[in-house]
Amino acid sequence: MCFVFKVSKSGYYKWLVRMPSKRELYNQILLEEIKRIYYQSKRRYGSPRIAKELEMSGF
Repeated sequence: MCFVFKVSKSGYYKWLVRMPSKRELYNQILLEEIKRIYYQSKRRYGSPRIAKELEMSGF
């Protein structure tokens, strides 16, 4: 697979064990918050309403 994706074996194994970045962690939290708002609204809110909810909650 490393050959197909043109990455080194050492780079792949380093990627496997690395810790997630701050941005990755923030994105995970943001995604969970988006899902919470979406399901709390009974799946009726679209992106504009979800964005307003996020803004009001401090995101």
